Amino acid sequence: MSDLLKIENVSYQYDGKYRALNNVSVSFAEGELVAVLGSNGAGKSTFFLCCNGVLKLQSGKIVYNGVELKGNKKDTFTLRQAVGLVFQDPDSQIIAGTVESEVSFGPLNLELSKEEVEKRVEESLVQMDILRYRDYAPHYLSGGEKKRVSIADILAMQPSIILLDEPTASLDPQNTDALEHILLALNESGITIILSTHDVNFAYRIANRAIVFADGEIIADANVDEVFSQEDTLKKAGLKKPLLYEAFEHIQKAGLCKRSEKKPRTIEEFAWLMGDADALA
Repeated sequence: MSDLLKIENVSYQYDGKYRALNNVSVSFAEGELVAVLGSNGAGKSTFFLCCNGVLKLQSGKIVYNGVELKGNKKDTFTLRQAVGLVFQDPDSQIIAGTVESEVSFGPLNLELSKEEVEKRVEESLVQMDILRYRDYAPHYLSGGEKKRVSIADILAMQPSIILLDEPTASLDPQNTDALEHILLALNESGITIILSTHDVNFAYRIANRAIVFADGEIIADANVDEVFSQEDTLKKAGLKKPLLYEAFEHIQKAGLCKRSEKKPRTIEEFAWLMGDADALA
């Protein structure tokens, strides 16, 4: 797969003192679903803000779809349209008085026709299953519903990549499951999904690739199974293995597994590997 977004030798310091990113280089292909992992202060959020153009690069470069973006107004606009960012706290992103006006804000700034704006808003609300809330004030909605509104905001811009900073923060299990299905569906439609999370169990279920940050640097970038097998990497990044991953390791060591396939990502896969023939039916 060809690279859709390339970050090359990017460093970033706050106030010229605290180095949040140190010579970071990474690329993302179309249709990937990637988890970005690391402890607080590892550089994940700063990385996302640079990828989206919220923070202007101090060094290094960004290449989108084969074209280097110089950081001028036009290129920054192109980057923000192509790479949507969903913040951890929806309240920091939502600004309008109704859901419909909130989701229409971005497309209106693209100077699209009224008909095209209405079409994009309708499609985004339907995708997020919040069409019934179009006339509601966003601040009256639940945390999970606000999260859907913030994603609809980005979808209406028709991005190629969506960055999500701690998407499961403050969500209950039911809303986390709903969000997981939404992200998988968006990824199936061809959108590249890159999510930053502390929830290793969520990351292991949903992502195929994991990137690990520590002290502003990328210390691992590989398939999720490979990353979670690297004891030294996990220790350096302050991460734990996903529960299913670790449990299955113990079961394999005890010789209790009836099948020897790859490690399970979901409870259904776990049950099937343990001999429940109906688990994946």
